[in-house]
Amino acid sequence: MVLMGIYIFPLSIENIKSTPALSHPMSPELYLRSVNQLGTAESEMRGIDVCQEGIEIMLPKMRHFVFMVRDLDPRGANILQQEMLAVGGEAAISYHAISDISKPTDCLVSGTERQLGLAIRKMELQPFGLKILASELDMALRNILSPPKPRTLNLEHTLVMGILNVTPDSFSGDGVMDTEVAVKRAMQMELEGANIIDVGGESTRPGAPRGSTEDELARVLPVITALSGKLKVPISIDSRNKSVVEKALEAGASIVNLVGGLMDKELAQILGDAKVPVIMMHMQGESENMQDNPVYKDVMDDIISELRNQIKMALEASIEHSNIILDPGIGFGKTVEHNLKIIRRLGEMRILGMPLLIGVSRKSFIGKVLGGEPDERLEGSIASSVLASARGANIVRVHDVIETVRALKMADAILER
Repeated sequence: MVLMGIYIFPLSIENIKSTPALSHPMSPELYLRSVNQLGTAESEMRGIDVCQEGIEIMLPKMRHFVFMVRDLDPRGANILQQEMLAVGGEAAISYHAISDISKPTDCLVSGTERQLGLAIRKMELQPFGLKILASELDMALRNILSPPKPRTLNLEHTLVMGILNVTPDSFSGDGVMDTEVAVKRAMQMELEGANIIDVGGESTRPGAPRGSTEDELARVLPVITALSGKLKVPISIDSRNKSVVEKALEAGASIVNLVGGLMDKELAQILGDAKVPVIMMHMQGESENMQDNPVYKDVMDDIISELRNQIKMALEASIEHSNIILDPGIGFGKTVEHNLKIIRRLGEMRILGMPLLIGVSRKSFIGKVLGGEPDERLEGSIASSVLASARGANIVRVHDVIETVRALKMADAILER
């Protein structure tokens, strides 16, 4: 028979095992493709007074997911397809995966939570990478449905991270070089509703050269020291320099915002020992060349894959799972279309099971869509932040605090967050 343009015919483990050996080993990777509102069905059932037992029985039948599996052994893909069909779900694979088993295939898997759960139990008994995929899929569902909550940050509502640049060459023109002025600006952002103050002493705008450790320390330490006894909200150090991070933590910072992400094992160990929240960002290339010609096979899948590597390094260095926050790195090695896709598909990062931060404020992709200089991008920054929040961002990093706080308060009310 034919289903969605894919030919299906009966398969068995025996006849699949008898096929020629693969030309190379395959390691499937799982990515989320669903961005639906998971709470809607439960809310509606409670609204019509469905009993708790009934909700627990029916909810897994109502929550639907779509996953992309990359580079799956075609023999496993054929089995997966039949297992999904057997439980009432779907699995779309390449037509060629039926006749040519020498090349890996991608597979689009679709089903309810219950259907996927049934398929997972069957996949655990199957060869060709399906046992590993079953474990990954089970973990993905748990990450999406019950993500771990950080102990030090309350994420019931979208948090606003206020940007405090203490550099002379900030791309947005908001750099403050006087410590007293910087302290006053931070205090003002706290009054305006900022939940975190992010202090940065090195410009990472496209094309910016790497600054010296001495200059960065001279800029950020006096400000963090002065603020540490005055602010009620936590201070974040925005840096990629190991020495700066260490000194900033000693001076009173309690969150580390790693520009470019976690790439250094020694720094990872320092952060693991410090027991502080760590924001790990995706970045393609370096500041000097990141915008030369950024290319991705699939921008979200590639970001998720790289962040998985960073998470692995973090956990190996004893950075606690609950202390990891992820940032897709808007504008860091991405074109305008890449940035728009990231916001559009941000919900796919839920597969990693960690809080998400996004920084869109005044960035060039907004200027290219709307026109205008950095200080003329308020509306675009707010729209991008609100839409990112609706798609799963827990923290937004912004220059214009009070306007964003008010916009997000309205959005959170609509989204019941």
